[in-house]
Amino acid sequence: MNALQEIENQAMHLDQAERALLAEHLIASIDSGEDIDAEELWLKEAERRYQAYRNGQASASPADEVFLRAAQSLK
Repeated sequence: MNALQEIENQAMHLDQAERALLAEHLIASIDSGEDIDAEELWLKEAERRYQAYRNGQASASPADEVFLRAAQSLK
């Protein structure tokens, strides 16, 4: 058994609240704030797409049509 499997095995013996707290701590340790802010990137992308639409460089479709085409493509 490698170290990761051993830690996982031990963690599975914790109660639900302790596992949730451990998961929260692990996720927080990954999200150190050094990564590029995803929300900021999405806002920039949304603005870029909106400007492209306003300038006639992109078209738009009603959401119901988009979802219908997506559902049909999955069949």
